[in-house]
Amino acid sequence: MSKEKLKLTISPLAAFEDNYIWCLCQPDSPFCVVVDPGDAKPVLQFLQQQQKTLYAILITHHHHDHTGGIAELQQVWPDVRIIGPAAEQHAVKLLTEPVWQHDTVTLSPFDLRFQVIDLPGHTLGHIGFYSEPYLFCGDTLFSAGCGRLFEGTAEQLYQSLQKLATLPGDTIVYCTHEYTLANLQFALTVEPENQTLQAYQQSCQHLRQQNKPTLPTDIATERQVNPFLRCENKVLQQRYQQDSAVGLFRTLRSMKDRFKS
Repeated sequence: MSKEKLKLTISPLAAFEDNYIWCLCQPDSPFCVVVDPGDAKPVLQFLQQQQKTLYAILITHHHHDHTGGIAELQQVWPDVRIIGPAAEQHAVKLLTEPVWQHDTVTLSPFDLRFQVIDLPGHTLGHIGFYSEPYLFCGDTLFSAGCGRLFEGTAEQLYQSLQKLATLPGDTIVYCTHEYTLANLQFALTVEPENQTLQAYQQSCQHLRQQNKPTLPTDIATERQVNPFLRCENKVLQQRYQQDSAVGLFRTLRSMKDRFKS
């Protein structure tokens, strides 16, 4: 990894009730990149404080809590690059660079090259951005959870999560909602004997008590604590009377939809 990459700082900006807008900066660069700015106000405040110029906006999917700030930010920085899913360009009309699976997004000021990953399920055109070790995955993978099925099928979301689960264990996962404690409550009903899960809950509770984010997480942790990444587990399949990983995933997603934390 280059020295420039090592200097990268990624800051979470709180928005709405539980969203995070991720801001990528480097100390020696005048530029900043933001991911999924549902609200312009915290971004404008942050960039003013840091004295940075907005270079690019990365969009993972079309939902308003991820795109609602684009127009206002573009008014301030008319030349900003707005990069997002080509399959959802009809819903994110301000995209200047629609991208598809396997495209490469080069952020020259940061010496970063993101690979675009198709992640259908939460929405049909949902994408992620991956530049080892950084993953921005929107509402596909959460810590100890996953996104709801608003447009895609259980099979699609399961396959999208499998793509992410095969990334290196030290991949740092920047998802966009502070859902971790609620997700962990559900996960512990699925696998109450999982000691790693129990310890992780305690750690996350401690962070939230200090008003600190539980994110980012990493792929190695999620493989151990996230029930939606553990559907290959034969014990869990038997427990829920399923004979396939996809069948278990569909069952767990349905259970989570009805779960009251």
